[in-house]
Amino acid sequence: MARHVAVIGCGIEGAASAVELLRAGHRVTIIEPAEPGGSQAASFGNAGWLSSHSVLPPSAPGLWKKVPGFLRDPLGPLAVRWSYFPKALPWLLRYIAAGSTEAKLLRIAQSLRPLLKDSPILHAALAKEAGVPELIEHKGLMNAWHSRAGFEAEAMGWRIRRQVGITWTELEGEALRAAEPDLDPAYTFAVLTEEAGRCLSPGRYVAALAALAQRNGAELRKAAATGFRLEGGRLKGVTLSDGSMLACDSAVICCGARSAPLAAQLGDPVPLETERGYHVMLHGVNVGPRHSIGLGPAKMVVNPMADGLRAAGQVEIAGLEGAPNWKRAEILRDHLLKAFPALPNPYPADRVTTWLGHRPSTPDGMPVLAPASGCPDVIHAFGHGHVGLVAGPRTGRIVAHLLSGQAPEIDIAPFAPTRFR
Repeated sequence: MARHVAVIGCGIEGAASAVELLRAGHRVTIIEPAEPGGSQAASFGNAGWLSSHSVLPPSAPGLWKKVPGFLRDPLGPLAVRWSYFPKALPWLLRYIAAGSTEAKLLRIAQSLRPLLKDSPILHAALAKEAGVPELIEHKGLMNAWHSRAGFEAEAMGWRIRRQVGITWTELEGEALRAAEPDLDPAYTFAVLTEEAGRCLSPGRYVAALAALAQRNGAELRKAAATGFRLEGGRLKGVTLSDGSMLACDSAVICCGARSAPLAAQLGDPVPLETERGYHVMLHGVNVGPRHSIGLGPAKMVVNPMADGLRAAGQVEIAGLEGAPNWKRAEILRDHLLKAFPALPNPYPADRVTTWLGHRPSTPDGMPVLAPASGCPDVIHAFGHGHVGLVAGPRTGRIVAHLLSGQAPEIDIAPFAPTRFR
């Protein structure tokens, strides 16, 4: 039966869900207070990695030992603001526990692998349909370290990746220099994961998917969702910030870091935190990386994009409302300039832009992707954390399957909201 589905949020999960729901024959209204693809969304400013090998959560065994350092160093690769620490502590304890053993990490990797596998292929098909095929590239992603020892220090993670079917090619010495001639010679070892890909402008890509959905019949309501109207456990409508109600019989919660209050109204209190991420863009670049590269020592990604060279990454725990700390963007810029000495240093300030966004993160690094406990007409599709962009296409397909009464194409049991109870 065709449904009228309210898609709450139009980042990558919402845009992909809208396209797939329309394909399945449903009526769609997108609820989004700002312009789809705009800078307000995490989808806009991420690193652009279609990293189908990102199957591990940010947490790892022994992380608890580093928490005092996170509190002392406000500019480290993972920082927690003292003022926010009491509020974040319950989430942080779950976060540390989620990655406390190799067995736990393997279970998470086994769960995420089907969600992320073949992502560049799925993205390429969506981008072609939306008229922007040039925004998706499938030439692999590189991770680089100062030595093989840096790679071996992360051996557990790469061992788990191999266990779930991920392969890569090692590059060192002259092979690495040939692949990346402008990379600082201090980097002597890298791996290239050929199955992965990248997006050259995530904001433009999401905007194109939203436009595709509207061409195919979706309506866009410029408002925020505030709640639900239920009768006998079934959905009758979504209440909006302008005081109106959108009558509908189904909904998808995919409004990123602001999804938790809506999920809680439907019986699913989800521990959702924002892992704040920054990026810096250098415009007018004519030297630098040929590949998209993860720089191991800096815990960041460098990606040549359609509008410039982007450096993104690191994590700040400071809540949704905390003021930006633009020194974190400056650190990304400085790491970038050091990694590619051919870039002008200092780089002209009028050709540099910065951004802060909010990753919607659960403690175990996996999304919430399932029907709501209190109403089967509402689907949770949020909390993707560091894998939001790469997981977008399959998330949209799963949402369409669930609301069409079909079995999802992968096992989504690990993504149930009840795992946090």
